[in-house]
Amino acid sequence: MNFLYLLALPTAFLISYFITPLVIKFFHAHHWIENPKIKQLKSGNATATRPVPRGGGLPIFISVFITSLIFLPLDQHLIGILMASFFALIIGLFDDLKDISPLFRLFTNFISAMIVVAAGIGIAYVSNPFGGVFDLSHPQIFFSFMGGTHSIWLLADLLAIFWIVWCMNFVGWSSGVDGQLPGFISISAIFIGILGLKFQNDVTQWPVIILAFTVAGAYLGFLPFNFYPQKIMPGYSGKSLAGLLLAILSILSGAKLATVIFLLGLPMLDAIFVIVYRLWHHHSPFKSDSNHLHHQLLKLGWGRRRISFFYWFLSLALGFLSLILNSQQKFYVFIGLAIIFFGFTLKFFRRI
Repeated sequence: MNFLYLLALPTAFLISYFITPLVIKFFHAHHWIENPKIKQLKSGNATATRPVPRGGGLPIFISVFITSLIFLPLDQHLIGILMASFFALIIGLFDDLKDISPLFRLFTNFISAMIVVAAGIGIAYVSNPFGGVFDLSHPQIFFSFMGGTHSIWLLADLLAIFWIVWCMNFVGWSSGVDGQLPGFISISAIFIGILGLKFQNDVTQWPVIILAFTVAGAYLGFLPFNFYPQKIMPGYSGKSLAGLLLAILSILSGAKLATVIFLLGLPMLDAIFVIVYRLWHHHSPFKSDSNHLHHQLLKLGWGRRRISFFYWFLSLALGFLSLILNSQQKFYVFIGLAIIFFGFTLKFFRRI
């Protein structure tokens, strides 16, 4: 088992790398192409410079699906993960083609999260950065179903549902420029896998490590076709899958929510700022706009490659710090990052 994680990443990479061009050709053949000018009129947040297809979630899902079946046991957890991922993919592809309502997308996010929780994946405890843990295993509700006794861990399952939904949304909001999303998603998944190797003597962690490297490989294989000038966009299918899979990894790796929050500090702070900004200006938090960090950097004259490299570099830096810092130190670094981020953002908005 110990060598499988070495094979999962290149396997997922190769599958994604060779399937993505086929998906691009398929979308072009059916004229499923997004025109950025029309997108700008609809939502006001388009950043693409030329018509390209969305639908990046399709090759990514196929890669994760095949690699998981090769290297992981088909148990209850994996079945739930693949079912939730497939459901998120179908909704995502439908949105990539038809632009469905944000509220309906949010509703389907909850369905994806509930599929995961129904498979027995929940957050039984959360680490306290200042020591100890918060036990969420109680209260429990027991019930009989199909001849067996089952239980709902109320706090654990509710937190898991909301955490998954939150990840599916804030991760996708940082995908506005070529190569931005698959880069930092791959880096985050790799560091989740590396952190899992610290506990490699625990056999229950090996499926998590393999899944983390599988996710990393799938998004790395997609990256060359999404990097500037992009030939395909992740679309809602690729974005929602990224958030779903990273949320699941954070739960399965021992409820390391704080570590994933740390790794994805920049996208999360960006999402929090935009939500607060929208509410402050009496706008719907679900209405798209051009106030995300990558929009601000574009307005400052940054190129698309530079913005992507910035996100990747910061993800790498936070990833290396996650390997050497304890929970309390990570908390203080995150607070420092938040102060810098909000200081820059507020200064930027005072200039325009």
